[in-house]
Amino acid sequence: MPHVLCVRFHPLSSEPLGEEAYEGLLALLGEFTPVVEALPPDAALADVRGALRYFRRDAAQLAELVRVRALARYGADCVIGVAANPLLARMAAQDGAPGAIRTVPAEPAAVAGFLERKPAVALHGIGPATARTLAAYGLDSVDRIAAAPLSALTRILGATAGRRVHERAHGIDPSPVTPNAPARSAGAEHRFGHDELDPERRRRALLSLADELGARLRAEGRIARALTLTVRYADRSTTTRTRALAEPTAHTPALTEAAYALHAALGLQRARVRALSLRAEDLTGADHAAHQLSLDPEDEKARRVEAAVDRARARFGHHAAHSAALLRRDVA
Repeated sequence: MPHVLCVRFHPLSSEPLGEEAYEGLLALLGEFTPVVEALPPDAALADVRGALRYFRRDAAQLAELVRVRALARYGADCVIGVAANPLLARMAAQDGAPGAIRTVPAEPAAVAGFLERKPAVALHGIGPATARTLAAYGLDSVDRIAAAPLSALTRILGATAGRRVHERAHGIDPSPVTPNAPARSAGAEHRFGHDELDPERRRRALLSLADELGARLRAEGRIARALTLTVRYADRSTTTRTRALAEPTAHTPALTEAAYALHAALGLQRARVRALSLRAEDLTGADHAAHQLSLDPEDEKARRVEAAVDRARARFGHHAAHSAALLRRDVA
């Protein structure tokens, strides 16, 4: 029986969803179930299995309640996927229009029909680079991947990745919805004015986001242990990747380096990108972590400059100082 909701929030205004509104929407889901997994910056998973009998409704009817309350309280519409596991729920919500509630029945034939002819990148966890590798072998759709022998997939992708892709192509996802704490993260988003194909402009956007995140973390006296990059494409699908940082930090160059590495690993040379978001994860107080001393004078100089920029921004506003790479007109 379907019992997992994937909820994607869409503000009715053109402004991106703020952190306060996002946390409120997560709390709204918490009124139905304590098993809520935040998927920043604008989505969440909820396992409502325990709520079905209490509310005397099925999962699709609970999804409609969630949508109505989100509209009434926060002015945010939703796309909600309803399915028997997180993979199928994510995929059902991936390309729906705001207001859509899309249910994938649990029967194997219905799952196969839902997955049929979807592109490989529609499977959560398969990025453009993996999709290109599979396409080189003629495996460019989910049904073709599902029909391929497991042994062939493991030869192409390796044992672990091949087995995971094989399971997902059959709609199998054993991972549970894992409750987490959104307050232990902070994010920033950049929306392009058009579908962006230029990787250099995307890198400059990432530099701007890392600069914004670093400044905010330092102002709040917090540091991050990991960084998450979310890429939203022209077809509304998304790819999310997370990288652990070498050491907990709020240092902008370290955040920028990690963001660039995440972006490069996705292989987005021809991707039509609509928006990028960075999220600093697993935050903790800066006074609770030790900074490894560097013998590199350039690193120490960069940290002194960063501290001076922070002081200038605190006095004159965030736009008082910028990286030289952000001064070009086409950054925004």
